[in-house]
Amino acid sequence: MTDVTLTPDHSQTPSGTSGIGSRFNSWRQHPLLREPLVHFVFLGLLIFAADQVVLAIRGNPQEIIVPVASQKEAKDAFVAGMKREPTPADMKILMNRWVDNEVLYREGISLGLDKGDTSIRERVIFKALTITQSGLSLPKINEAGLRAWFVTKQGRYDQPARFDFQEAMVLGDRSAERMAAFVKALNSQSLSDVESSLSLFKDRPRPNLVQSYGEPFAAALEKQTPGVWAAVDSREGVRVINLTAIAAGQTSNFDAVKKRVFQDWKDDATGQVTQQALQGMARKYHIRGDGFAL
Repeated sequence: MTDVTLTPDHSQTPSGTSGIGSRFNSWRQHPLLREPLVHFVFLGLLIFAADQVVLAIRGNPQEIIVPVASQKEAKDAFVAGMKREPTPADMKILMNRWVDNEVLYREGISLGLDKGDTSIRERVIFKALTITQSGLSLPKINEAGLRAWFVTKQGRYDQPARFDFQEAMVLGDRSAERMAAFVKALNSQSLSDVESSLSLFKDRPRPNLVQSYGEPFAAALEKQTPGVWAAVDSREGVRVINLTAIAAGQTSNFDAVKKRVFQDWKDDATGQVTQQALQGMARKYHIRGDGFAL
């Protein structure tokens, strides 16, 4: 009997198949693949890749972007409340407050404070703020320090001057020449073709006038002679004003308002240490504005 050695017939194997299988088997048996460190690195790369996919879908939890919609909402609320457009400094303050709330919200979520809460965001922010403030310590202050603080905040406690005045609100053309002619007619009690309506203002504190019309208006009103009509510049243009009465302001006494001063100092100090704590928490996030410089 003749011994026959059988060998694979490569001519019947589909083109390239035996080469791939051979290379795969030899690669699988490579000594490096037996090393645990290589397995660890490979697994780490897979996790990193998966993490990048998740970030692309959900957004980076360590990044805070102030959206344009939030900027517009804050601006609209400011205009509605203050009756004027916010300055860049005003907008920075508003956006910083938004960022503070977003930091608190994310910290609250990380602590699981959203569990079982259906109103979510506002309550999570409140809970996170409460927890943050519970761990804060206020600086110490004695009476001398409180008196010194009171002096720097004197305007909070002084009684401001108060004003009663009338405004003839001119309709139509409000040019300087027409307004001056109208004022002259009012003071001489002569006829005028200027259409206007009369508004009365009682007991308006000076800070309120500054907020509504601007500091130049309040300063000019203080110098007006009661009972005399005058054209007074304001933030929104010239106004025809008749000052009817001024109640002088009063300087406050520390001893009379000491309890209120201490509470105000405590509130201010709490705000400062809270802001410092929030700034510390915010450092873990990359914060940027969507079309707005923070």
